[in-house]
Amino acid sequence: MKVKVLNTAGKETGREVTLPKEVFGIEPNDHAIYLDVKQYLANQRQGTHKAKERSEVKGSTKKIRKQKGSGGARFGDIKNPLFRGGGRVFGPRPRNYSFKLNKKVKVLARLSALTYRAKENAIVVVEDFKMDAPKTSAFISFLGNIGADKKGLYVNQDADSNVLLSSRNFQGARITEVNNLNTYDILNCQKLVISESSLEYFNK
Repeated sequence: MKVKVLNTAGKETGREVTLPKEVFGIEPNDHAIYLDVKQYLANQRQGTHKAKERSEVKGSTKKIRKQKGSGGARFGDIKNPLFRGGGRVFGPRPRNYSFKLNKKVKVLARLSALTYRAKENAIVVVEDFKMDAPKTSAFISFLGNIGADKKGLYVNQDADSNVLLSSRNFQGARITEVNNLNTYDILNCQKLVISESSLEYFNK
């Protein structure tokens, strides 16, 4: 698949790059994508939730009435989960939601996500974007020129501190290094903007 290279003003440079078929043209595996996104979102969870059960609720432990002979149901103490103000039954406890996923499944998911983006023509290749000083307005105008100012993902070869600082105060786009690219970010953007130098990573 061939893609035209744009400059930072959004104009065509006259050059074309070929996206490797082994990365952007495979048979997508939806289940691998599901597992990888599920793992990513699970890792984002803090898991610090906690509810008080009957042994932890404040209150008396005195038995309300005798066990037999009253004619009614059996009662223990006032912290019974059936009573108002009682403990929670099987409430959430602090836990770690992360789970293991094979590396080959994660690679397959990432390649499947890139293939979907290529099929949707949602990939833009631009010349390397450099900044002399951090300037958010300059970064926003650059994304606007290439049509990626709403939920865009800019993939760079290495971390440029000026570009990173310029993007930090703008919610419409994210920046990532090419070796930190993950399935969730690829699918969660409307435009995948790849710098020309970072394409070498996909040709390895």
